[in-house]
Amino acid sequence: MSDRVSDFLGGSPLGVLVRLVVISLLVGVLLSWLGWTPREILFWIEGSFRDVWRTLFGSLDSVVNYFLLGAAIVFPLFLLSRLLKSGRR
Repeated sequence: MSDRVSDFLGGSPLGVLVRLVVISLLVGVLLSWLGWTPREILFWIEGSFRDVWRTLFGSLDSVVNYFLLGAAIVFPLFLLSRLLKSGRR
């Protein structure tokens, strides 16, 4: 069981814990020096997801509008051509 845990963590649990604590302190000092707070980072991530969502589905909305606009002309012309072709037989 201990080997499974060590394999999963990438080393002994105590060693991994010490590395995580040291890295967390270094990242915390860096973020503090930059003046960033956890709240600002979370708001930035949330805003990024909102922008991506709007971009993807805003574009999808435009595609649907273009499809409906073209279909209003293409489908009646297709049906009319099929009806005229079947009348010639």
